Amino acid sequence: MSNTPDDKAADQDSVDTPLAGPWYRDGLSFECTQCGDCCTGGPGYVWVEEDEIRAIADYLDKPIGEIRLMNTRPAHGRVSLNEYANGDCVYFDPKKRGCTIYPARPRQCRTWPFWNSNLSSEADWKGIQKGCPGVGKGNFVPLEQIQMLAAEVDV
Repeated sequence: MSNTPDDKAADQDSVDTPLAGPWYRDGLSFECTQCGDCCTGGPGYVWVEEDEIRAIADYLDKPIGEIRLMNTRPAHGRVSLNEYANGDCVYFDPKKRGCTIYPARPRQCRTWPFWNSNLSSEADWKGIQKGCPGVGKGNFVPLEQIQMLAAEVDV
């Protein structure tokens, strides 16, 4: 392998470095198709904070205690939205294939797919394309916006 300046520049571009930035430094494309696939499937967690539970309660015009009791559960020292036995989120409407609390959805939902776990490598990003038809398509999202969204919640 040669060590010409061009080879070094190519190597620099293939890895995340402070100077080059993350692998997605040129931005990514994503447009939510509202397919509902991210709200369904295997078991998991949709982490919620107190302010998000309050927002859901306000949106549904229900007491916050009712939302906490009926639609959340403790898990790993945190609070998650409940899900049905098939893995669907408690707020997913299977007939309409959509979220019943979309305007008040939690940060974790609002920031999909720009989670640190999905951005850790290009392979991870490409891996989620299989389950999300909007990843890699649609609107261009610049680096600054991706970083802002990824900083909102650590998933």
